[in-house]
Amino acid sequence: MNINYRNFSQTTHFHYGNVPYFTFKSFDKLDFIKHAFSTRIGGVSTGIYSTMNLTFTRDDNKENVSRNFEIMAKRLGINTSDMVYAMQTHTVNVMEVTDKHRGMGIVTERDFIDVDGLVTNIPGITLVTSYADCVPLYIVDPVNRAIGLSHSGWRGTVGNIAFETINKMQKLYNTKAENLIVFIGPSICSDCYEVGEDVAEEFAKRYGDSVFDDILSIKKNNKFKLNLWNANCRNFIEAGVKADNIGITDICTCCNPELLFSHRATKGNRGGLCGFLSLQR
Repeated sequence: MNINYRNFSQTTHFHYGNVPYFTFKSFDKLDFIKHAFSTRIGGVSTGIYSTMNLTFTRDDNKENVSRNFEIMAKRLGINTSDMVYAMQTHTVNVMEVTDKHRGMGIVTERDFIDVDGLVTNIPGITLVTSYADCVPLYIVDPVNRAIGLSHSGWRGTVGNIAFETINKMQKLYNTKAENLIVFIGPSICSDCYEVGEDVAEEFAKRYGDSVFDDILSIKKNNKFKLNLWNANCRNFIEAGVKADNIGITDICTCCNPELLFSHRATKGNRGGLCGFLSLQR
């Protein structure tokens, strides 16, 4: 695979090897967390799922997906039995993860549904969420040692799952937004994300006239370009996160189909990537 990784990103570290993955420069000084964002390389899946498919919902062989999780877990130095995998349905529902949830969605059945955001303050548990263009939101409270990881597509962005995740952490862990370090992870860029008037109207209702400052731009074909990165950044700032503590990706899933799964680039014929976030014991 001929991909030039040199200077690939200003915001992200690329970890080479048979199972490559990304980490984020915003978290370089936070030695009490482990985090990653997967690529599509290094697994055992075949065809349109080639090779590191990390979702069980796309008709890939389940044994292959399970094996992929085992490979990724070994690469990251974590255990699949400590992972908790969200059950994403484009909601803004956020769930606290406790010891009873360990392994759910990976090695055991979930006892929850309709959850797009996960939070915990328990060391050793790895939060896992799935992507193929939508936006991963990594949230770290360095004061109270708590974390959140949420899936924000256009519905989650309009519904403001960034705020909902922070609000959950405030209630459970006494988190203060001004202390948070956050990162808006690899996802579809505005140049690749064309939407219709129906979606544009939802964002205009949410953000008012200022939506055209940096979130929506009108195209000649009566379509719109949608910038989910800027919208989620605004959501974080509105929630009280300091602008200097917000990292924003410069990696587009749709622009890099050889490296990353993209729903739009493949017209739905794809596997899934995953974000991982845990507190260290």
